[in-house]
Amino acid sequence: MQAFFTWFDAFLSSGSFWVYIVIFFGKVLEVSLCTLRIVLINRGERVKGSLIAIIEITLWLIIASSVLDGWKNDIGKAISYALAYAGGNYAGSWLDDMLAFGLSSLQIVVPTLEETKKLANYLQSQGYGITSIDVKGKDANSHYMLIMMIKRKLLKSVMEEIQQTCPAAMITVSDVKTVRGGYMRNAKQRNSARK
Repeated sequence: MQAFFTWFDAFLSSGSFWVYIVIFFGKVLEVSLCTLRIVLINRGERVKGSLIAIIEITLWLIIASSVLDGWKNDIGKAISYALAYAGGNYAGSWLDDMLAFGLSSLQIVVPTLEETKKLANYLQSQGYGITSIDVKGKDANSHYMLIMMIKRKLLKSVMEEIQQTCPAAMITVSDVKTVRGGYMRNAKQRNSARK
């Protein structure tokens, strides 16, 4: 292991173009993992977040030490590091959207009772648990709200289905950390219901 670190230190001091590439992609990976770790911990996935933290901090030690050692003599390392930090934040948020960990709560306000029944029946036929409440709008007219919890992976397709079934619906989405009780449909059940 000592031989590897000796070789790696020599490589990082070489001034080769590949040094900037290693710093850039190493930092992008490290910041992406940092973003993912924070998302997982905020959603209650502490063990997964902690495991990612081990890889993240190891990358940080290697990359940061290579930049901090002599960055004044090689400003390209600092520039590569800074650009990678920004790129890592973007990549991390993209990764979070792709993996879509966790749950979402949808609050769907529907203007009429008829549309509410139509939408609720449709969503229930797709296997979703729905809660319905009477609510009042700004003009004191009666509206109806449907509340449902779904896995974030399903959010885009569910919102499209709601808009197709009831274009007048107003939808708000909130992240959910914990749910106890109730009915939650998973992606496998959803796909089998569509067949």
